[in-house]
Amino acid sequence: MNRTRQDHRPSADTVFDWLDDSARRRERAGLRREMRVRDASAPGINLAGNDYLGLSSHPEVTSAAGEAAVRWGAGSGAARLVTGTTRLHVELERELAAFCGFEAALVFSSGYLANLGVLTALCRPGSLVVADRTNHASLIDGCGLSGAEVVDIPHNDPVTLDETLTAGGRPRALVVTESVFSVDGDLVDLDEVYATCRGHGAALLVDEAHALGVVGERGEGALGAAGLAGRPDTVATVTLSKSLGAQGGAVLGPRRVIEHVLNSARGFLFDTGLAPACAGGALAALRILDREPARVARLRTVATRLHQGLAAAGLPVSPARAAVVSVRAGSARSAVAWREECRAAGVEVGCFRPPSVPDRFSRLRLTARADLSDAEVDRAVQVITEHRPG
Repeated sequence: MNRTRQDHRPSADTVFDWLDDSARRRERAGLRREMRVRDASAPGINLAGNDYLGLSSHPEVTSAAGEAAVRWGAGSGAARLVTGTTRLHVELERELAAFCGFEAALVFSSGYLANLGVLTALCRPGSLVVADRTNHASLIDGCGLSGAEVVDIPHNDPVTLDETLTAGGRPRALVVTESVFSVDGDLVDLDEVYATCRGHGAALLVDEAHALGVVGERGEGALGAAGLAGRPDTVATVTLSKSLGAQGGAVLGPRRVIEHVLNSARGFLFDTGLAPACAGGALAALRILDREPARVARLRTVATRLHQGLAAAGLPVSPARAAVVSVRAGSARSAVAWREECRAAGVEVGCFRPPSVPDRFSRLRLTARADLSDAEVDRAVQVITEHRPG
């Protein structure tokens, strides 16, 4: 009997043969992804990245990152609570919290980990989490790891939010949403969401990844613009890799919340701290943003010009409420082909398809940047329009 079992066991050479079937299915569906090496000096117009304010290559930012690496080393060398915290981390946390209007902040090595860390720290079995079903993957994963009862509700649906909290009956409830959603760039009505949370005694967690540096007169984020930053029942997460042009993430909120996350978030406790170069670069970028709010206004002007040009050409384009503008494609295959034709013509665009979005909603995702000229925006519109699927 044992010999029979052993005869049916896969050999070392075949144990991963099932991966070949998965690869073939992806290929047939047009969903195969591959890495592309980016040339540091590649010509063309980039509407695919998230460097909204054009700060990743700003001389002050790159100089600060280089100086931090020279002084503190290429990596932080340890978890933040061991020896991985430098003066730069502390200054970044203090200035980021002040800029966004919160009591305190805690920097993680990525925005993804910040979301996982705060959700697993604030939720536990017996808690209720009500989450927008189109939230970013990091929020979805954080909710799943939290052990709480998670109820996904339709996108941007305040009526269902109210009904779900009414039916929840939990002493601890948390509402989780993005302020600017990453696929179409649409904004949630934070005033209405917050009022609903208050009516049910629920806390509110808002991912401001695509709002920092974009929303508000100074780019302080959607919570700050709505007058909700600093509330005792409100927490935010941000990334340092978009408007601040660096890498990393942070949780912002009441000091006691940050203290709790610092002491209980596994993604903070057991992770090597953010590299000093990233902390130094992000801090320099934040200071530029603070003194040059015109960059925020320019970004929104670029987004509006991009939207207007595509709409005038008759393309199904989303409104320009933040930095992200998307154009629907008929299928995943047509979206990929469209992207490749734009790339060949010198315009880089993002391509969202399953599993990021349902197939019927595959699209080009375009990100405005404050450092694009009007001529570059117009050229991008021309290329995208000329290469639309037939």
